Amino acid sequence: MNERQALSLPGIPVFLALLAGLLGAGAWFLTIVANRYDPHPASVLPVIALVALLVFLMKGLFAVQPNVGRVMQLFGRYKGTVRDQGLRWTNPLYARRPVSLRVRNFESSKLKVNDSEGNPIEIGAIVVWRVVDTAEAVFMVDDYEHFVHIQTESALREMATSYPYDAHDGVGVALRSHGKEVNAHLRDEIQARLAKAGVEVVESRISHLAYAPEIAQAMLQRQQASAIVAARARIVEGAVGMVELALEQLSQRGVVDLDNERKAAMVSNLLVVLCGDRSTQPVVNTGSIY
Repeated sequence: MNERQALSLPGIPVFLALLAGLLGAGAWFLTIVANRYDPHPASVLPVIALVALLVFLMKGLFAVQPNVGRVMQLFGRYKGTVRDQGLRWTNPLYARRPVSLRVRNFESSKLKVNDSEGNPIEIGAIVVWRVVDTAEAVFMVDDYEHFVHIQTESALREMATSYPYDAHDGVGVALRSHGKEVNAHLRDEIQARLAKAGVEVVESRISHLAYAPEIAQAMLQRQQASAIVAARARIVEGAVGMVELALEQLSQRGVVDLDNERKAAMVSNLLVVLCGDRSTQPVVNTGSIY
């Protein structure tokens, strides 16, 4: 079932025509009363019937707000949707249900799931969505707003199990470090579930991401250890370059001529100074270097 346009007319001209008909019916009734001192009831029946018909036709007037669609039903059958804003008129027998076409958003609850490595994590998302097909939204699902919320949580669980929380080896997509790819995957997962309800997902993004409390401390220590190892590797790399540069400069300028044993001692001392956590205490040799 897809949305189609329902038959409706501009409401202001119809309202003016019905109002003119009511005024004419009133003038007709006054004329009958003025011409007959005791009018027969049968003579006013056409006036009463006309007034009843005009009042019944007045029920066909309805207002459509901006970004709101009116779903029309006749005895349970779908007859179309009116999106033209303003005062409109249609068949008075139609049941008219308003459906908002505005952009809406909601934040899911924090879900506890396992990532692709089996680690328990907490995750939540914000979803921006809107109705694009009023017929599918009203007739294909029981409650499209509740359907959006439930299917979003289902898609969020499915997406979270596809990636690790963190790429410890620096390779691959991870929930914490690849927000753009993860959000795009989440949007596609939600859209695939909501297409049957006439809903378009405008945007989705992760709003909360953390390890579950029972492993949070252990994972924090793991992250700290990884950071320390990475920092140490960078320090050692820089220190080796500085030692190499120092030996090369000493050799080129002829400051001192060192044999391999003395070079090894110098390298050891420089690496201790450059890679140590604390400041070093120098030992001054006042005698011969040999």
